[in-house]
Amino acid sequence: MNDRVSITMLEDGIADVRLIRTDKMNALDPAMFAGINDAIAELGQTKGLRVVVLSGEGRAFCAGLDLSAMKSGGSPVEKGKSTSGNDLASRSHGKANSAQHVAWGWRELPVPVIAAAHGVAFGGGFQIFSGADIRIIHPDTRCAIMELKWGLVPDMAGFALWRTMVRDDVLREYTYTNREFNGTEAARLGFATHLSDVPYQHAMELAKVIANKNPHAIRASKRIANLTAHADDATVLLAESEEQIEIMGTPNQRESVMAEMERRKPVFTDV
Repeated sequence: MNDRVSITMLEDGIADVRLIRTDKMNALDPAMFAGINDAIAELGQTKGLRVVVLSGEGRAFCAGLDLSAMKSGGSPVEKGKSTSGNDLASRSHGKANSAQHVAWGWRELPVPVIAAAHGVAFGGGFQIFSGADIRIIHPDTRCAIMELKWGLVPDMAGFALWRTMVRDDVLREYTYTNREFNGTEAARLGFATHLSDVPYQHAMELAKVIANKNPHAIRASKRIANLTAHADDATVLLAESEEQIEIMGTPNQRESVMAEMERRKPVFTDV
């Protein structure tokens, strides 16, 4: 991909996506912001994609903002600009700006994204981790909603993502205090889905299970799941019905039934 993010396509349509700025614990600099956004765009156009596994190479998932991208006074490089140099007010990526899209963009991909975190997931790195559909974390991973330490607010889609994960008062406390917590606490609170001593391997095992389900039904399920945070009951109920009408009786749906009955691996027609 580039010197910040790699994409390796594995069998069954699994994309192994890794942050690879290992000398800086995958910290976010302008090139990393650009690399992640480019990776999301590429994955969105990848035919046959079924699942994404997102991880960090080396000692950490992502250490958050690269402090060298900040002035000595602790302010962003330029007022109204993100550390990637883009206009914070601009909606350059649909609902989001460029900095938000590195986290929010994983939710907008049509397929499930599984994040595997170890070492450190601070600030923006924790928000990127939060953008995944399913989040697997090592118990000792150091986590923090870090931005208040620098007198800033979380602004990489964190609030939009966390509101479906944890209680409102819990989110407020961890945001206001920027208190560090570990992977075990992240899972207890709801920020993470699973604890694992081997999060990357755990994520890959789960990806293989998902990759062998009807890819059209998986994508439809993600579309419905994305609605539930903000849509009213009538909208969600209608979405269920509309998606089901489109899927029932299709070749992939019939193949799901036949493979189950014949106790074999299904062979699907990819999107």
